Amino acid sequence: MTTRTYTAICQRSQGWWAIRIPEVRGAFSQARRLGEVERMVRDVVSLVLEVPPDSFDVRVEVTLPEAAEQAVRRAAELRHEAQLAAASAGQAVVDAARLLVVVEGLTMREAGQLLGISHQRVAQILREARAAA
Repeated sequence: MTTRTYTAICQRSQGWWAIRIPEVRGAFSQARRLGEVERMVRDVVSLVLEVPPDSFDVRVEVTLPEAAEQAVRRAAELRHEAQLAAASAGQAVVDAARLLVVVEGLTMREAGQLLGISHQRVAQILREARAAA
């Protein structure tokens, strides 16, 4: 059995979030905070359709002015790129630690000094790399 989903289309208006629920004719509400939207939608839908408030799902769609929408989208893209870069940097540190200690014969302390991390972290990295292999 699939659960019905109702969409809450939210737009900021005079300090409130105006909420429209297109799947339910005449269903409107408002909330002071975005975090309150789902509860408000559940109240309205359950009242209008006479169903339990936990018998359906709610999907919240926020409508923002174009400049704000672009800023949010850009922030999300940059956060994603930063996550990818962090993962790449982590792998580069593992590769460099392995090369410095295993191949070049440096001590873990020396490798840590060159990589800008503690010798304990170098030991941990090498242990984890061996365990994963």
